[in-house]
Amino acid sequence: QMIFQDPYASLNPKQRIGDALEEALIIHTKLSGQERRAKVIDLLREVGLKEEHYDRYPHEFSGGQRQRIGIARAISINPSFIVCDEPVSALDVSVQAQVIKLLKDLQGKHDLTYLFVSHDLGVVRHLCDRVLVMYLGQMVELAPVDKLYENPTHPYTDALLSAIPRPVIGKKRERVRLKGDLPSPTNPPAGCAFHTRCPLATELCKEKRPEWRAIDEGHFIACHHK
Repeated sequence: QMIFQDPYASLNPKQRIGDALEEALIIHTKLSGQERRAKVIDLLREVGLKEEHYDRYPHEFSGGQRQRIGIARAISINPSFIVCDEPVSALDVSVQAQVIKLLKDLQGKHDLTYLFVSHDLGVVRHLCDRVLVMYLGQMVELAPVDKLYENPTHPYTDALLSAIPRPVIGKKRERVRLKGDLPSPTNPPAGCAFHTRCPLATELCKEKRPEWRAIDEGHFIACHHK
C-alpha cells in the first residue's frame, strides 16, 4: 500500500471519506455494507479521528487530518509493506510530530514494514531501522540507522549529516560544504555520479562507477576511496 506526499491531492474532493476508505474493502474483502462501515469507523478511530468524520468531505479537514485519512486507507486491508512517499513534508512541524508518532505506533501494532522516502534526516533517524542514501538516482550508502548517523562513510552521506543542527551543547560537528553545481539527474556524469562535487574525487572516479560492496556487517557503500 501507499501513503502519498500531498494530503490535499491524494483524496477525491467529491467523495465522502467513508466511501474513499471503503473502496479497498469492496475490492479486496467480502464484507457486507454494514461490516465495511464498522471497519472504516474503527480505522478512523485508530488514526485519531472520529465516527462523525465518516460522512464528511476532504475540504472539511486540515492537512494533518487528511494525511491521517491517507494512513487509514493504507492500512485498511492489513498490508505488511507500505511505501511512505514524503508523508510529512507537506505538514506543519507540530503536525509532523503527531503523524510520525502515529506511523511509529501503527508500525508496532500491525508489524508493518515501511519504505520511508524522505529528505528530512531527523525524521529518518527517528523512524527507520536502516537507511539507504541515494545521489542522482544511484545508491551510495546503506547501513543500520545508528551506525550511519554516528559514522557516515561515504563523502555524500558525511556532507548530508554534517548539515543537521545538533541541539546538544558542546557536540558541534564540522560542516562539510560541497563545491560545484548539482549535475542534471537526467544526464548524470560518467563514473561516480558524485565525482563533480566530491572532495576525494580522482581520475578513477570520473572514469569508473564504484562497485556496491560491504565494508561491515549490514553496511554497504559505493566509493573507490572508502
